[in-house]
Amino acid sequence: MKWIEANQISISLDGFPILENVDLDLEKGEMLGLIGPNGAGKTTLLRILARLLEPDTGSVFMGDHIRAEDFSKKVSYLAQSQEIHWPISVRRLVSLGRIPHLMPWQQLGPEDEEAIEQAMKVTDVFHLGDRSVDHLAGGEKRLVLLARALATRPSIILADEPVQGLDPAHGLQVMELLKQFTASGCGVIAVLHDLTLAARFCHRIMLLDHGKVLAVGRPNEVLTAENLRKSYHVEAKYGTTDGFYVIPWRKL
Repeated sequence: MKWIEANQISISLDGFPILENVDLDLEKGEMLGLIGPNGAGKTTLLRILARLLEPDTGSVFMGDHIRAEDFSKKVSYLAQSQEIHWPISVRRLVSLGRIPHLMPWQQLGPEDEEAIEQAMKVTDVFHLGDRSVDHLAGGEKRLVLLARALATRPSIILADEPVQGLDPAHGLQVMELLKQFTASGCGVIAVLHDLTLAARFCHRIMLLDHGKVLAVGRPNEVLTAENLRKSYHVEAKYGTTDGFYVIPWRKL
């Protein structure tokens, strides 16, 4: 069963073509990694899936159980930007993830409080609860924003560079959390620049280059030497110890 099907997505911004005839699908219980060099169209595609941009042509279909009025309850979008322009506490920011489930002026209930607390604990930000968000380091903000996304308890997470600015331990933690999220049948689409993490944690990978799909499939099918030379202009080293892995090694 598919969570998302996007067909023949094309869009131009300021007169420049960004995406051209892109097809994408996301299965239940799957993490799909969107990779590609800078300017490939990854963020634009994610914003179209999140209904923040309208494509010039093409269509996006969500599963039958995601009605238009329930979209904000079922789909969480984790933006690339870390900018937070008001001084509120970490717990308050995470609690905003529950807004789609509340009626106007409705107070948080026990289920909401449980979702907030669980999201803060699994992202390792519970101890920051009373801190002002504008006093946090960049990596801490990323974790808090992920906690907000998880607090919604969505069926789909659309994450734009979720490990940006994180140290190796927290980068691994975030990818493990996203992978665990799919274990219950939920879906994740993540824009990633770290090919090593993409190879290890994603069920499938889509490689975009100049707005077109260069390859899509399992990590070992997409992250080939030829594809990496063609798109990234790099040479990589490969291994299969404890699963397939790839390490970008040298610029060509």
